[in-house]
Amino acid sequence: MVDRLPGGGAAGRGPGGPRGSRRGARPDRASGVLTSMPGPLRVIIADDHALFRQGLKSMFKLQPEVSVAAEVDCVSDLLPALTRTPCDILLLDLQMDRNALGEIESIARRVRVVVVTASEQPADALAAIRAGARAVVFKRFALETLMEALQAVTEGHVWMPPALQAQLTAQMSQPAGEVLTSREREIVRHVALGFRNAEVAQRLSISEVTVKTHLNNVFQKLKIRDRVELTLYAIRTGLIGIHEKAR
Repeated sequence: MVDRLPGGGAAGRGPGGPRGSRRGARPDRASGVLTSMPGPLRVIIADDHALFRQGLKSMFKLQPEVSVAAEVDCVSDLLPALTRTPCDILLLDLQMDRNALGEIESIARRVRVVVVTASEQPADALAAIRAGARAVVFKRFALETLMEALQAVTEGHVWMPPALQAQLTAQMSQPAGEVLTSREREIVRHVALGFRNAEVAQRLSISEVTVKTHLNNVFQKLKIRDRVELTLYAIRTGLIGIHEKAR
């Protein structure tokens, strides 16, 4: 079983608009796979190993809900490929002809990025997520795990393996949850579940400005930088369950 983190705001919602409005695919909750709506999920495979690209492409041929729109084998070809080839998700290897980590931030503004990498270093994964990647999947995983990550990303979540989640949360040294006020904990919980500031404000009957003020205070108190770290904090301190979803 692979877990996923709820997303929120800039770090939790990729291109494609608000919750539930995405093109290309939706998850079939009964079967656990993606189903077409109205067409297959279009992906670009970016990896400098031809054998890996060919193998992944062959496996995707058995998944009618996914279509490979293009292949890229070097970092300099990423943006040109995205410009000329419409796609929903970029499957990106971090180590091609050069490190692709620095490209994620600009690419993530155009398309959802799923990192598929041989590196299992927590620092690499966290850097990719902070830069805007929606998921990190290790190359040793089975296709079913990659498909689960794609499903999570199309739902608007950030996805990473549970073992990696455990390593990242263990490395984080935020103060205990008691340093937050009850209102701050309430807001953290909603944000960690994937709600945007405006949605949090509506649910708590406060202004969006008040939500932003509380979040700024929380970030300063906990010495964290973004909503991904805030979600990890919420899981570690029990503000949300690791499998919990917004209702």
